[in-house]
Formats: sequence, C-alpha cells, structure tokens
Amino acid sequence: MKRLLKNNGKYRKKHIFFIDDEPIIREVIRETLEGLGFNVSSFGSPTECLAQLRSQECDLLITDLKMPEKDGIDLLNDIKHLAPWVPVLIITGYGDIPTAVKAMKSGAVDFIEKPLDKANFVQKIRSVFQRNVTIDSESGDPLTLSEKNILQLVIDGKSNTEIADLLHRSVRTIETHRTHLMRKLGVNNLVDLVRRVTSMGLVDLEIKSQQCEDKPDSESDDLIPPSG
Repeated sequence: MKRLLKNNGKYRKKHIFFIDDEPIIREVIRETLEGLGFNVSSFGSPTECLAQLRSQECDLLITDLKMPEKDGIDLLNDIKHLAPWVPVLIITGYGDIPTAVKAMKSGAVDFIEKPLDKANFVQKIRSVFQRNVTIDSESGDPLTLSEKNILQLVIDGKSNTEIADLLHRSVRTIETHRTHLMRKLGVNNLVDLVRRVTSMGLVDLEIKSQQCEDKPDSESDDLIPPSG
C-alpha cells in the first residue's frame, strides 16, 4: 500500500487524523499507524480535530462514533461542510450496526467494530485508500457558501445560465465558482461530480446520476477493548 502522496512535485506521508476521548487508545493507535509509515495527528475531541482540519492536510479521518462532546454523525456533518473531500472511517461499539449504517448514509466511507483487531483495522485503512476516496486537494480549502449553493443547483440539474439568473450573478461568475468547486472535489466533469458528492453524502441523490449521463460535459492484535 502506498503511504505517500504527491504534493507540488514532492512526496509526503499520508496524514491520518484519529479522534477518541480516551488517551490510552489514542496513544496505541498513533504508535500503530506511525509504525506503518503514516503521519498521525490524534485528538481528544471533535472540536480539537475540526480546528486543525481547517489548516492541516488530512487524507483520512478515523473517529469513534460515541463521544461525550459530539457524536460521530454530527462530526460527519461538520466535515462535509468544512472538508468534503476527506474520507471518514467510523469506529463503533459491537452490535451498534443501525447507527453505523446511519453513519454510512451520512457520508462515512466505512465502519469497523470494537474490539479492534490490528490486522482488520489496517486492512480497513488500506481498503479506503485503495478505493481512491482520498482527494489530493491542491488547496485544501473548504467549499465556500457560494460554492455550496451552486453545487446544490448543479446537482438539481440547473444550467450555468439558470443558476446565474437564480443567484443574480453573471454567467462568468458562476463558471468560475463551478471550476473552483470541481477542483476542490477532484473531478472534471458533471458525471464524476455527481458520483463524488453522492459518495460523500453531500446530497441526497438516487437517480440524478442517470439523468446527468445525457448532459454534455460543459454542463458538467486487539488495539481497542470492547466498550461497555
């Protein structure tokens, strides 16, 4: 598994964010992942993580589903708005499958149950990277409010001209915003854009990808013990 990403012509270690409110667990996970060649930042709360996510590159975020300050579902919603290109792997308690499924529908790329077995845990991480969910964003910037609004209208099937009329902007301005948001999401055509935002859970979309096919591109070892 490649653990390096190309950035401005240079290679860097893949950076994983890990969130858990128990210090011992954070230390074990950090040592395990660093031993595998990853760069790891661990956080005791979602607030700490989100603050760093605004300024640091993150290729995968791993979080416990149940935390005192904010649960994993709420965190997923925050990440979708702040850094939608970041894949999120959820850790859930044994038997909490319904909540894990809800997390998947909210944008998590996968989940893993406690107790964490080292081999299975590492395989999950490998699987996420191999599915090419991570986007090597050039800027790492979140979508702006204007870009979010335009994204939703694009997914709704509106043309650049229609979006310009609805938002009282010039067509050139809409085109510029659209170019920026597609670059941030790592896509270059409408079909891939629909697939990307759907996989991230950014929109509730079931059949729009088929509708978009006909449009031209121009519109286009236990690590964590069981919890009680």
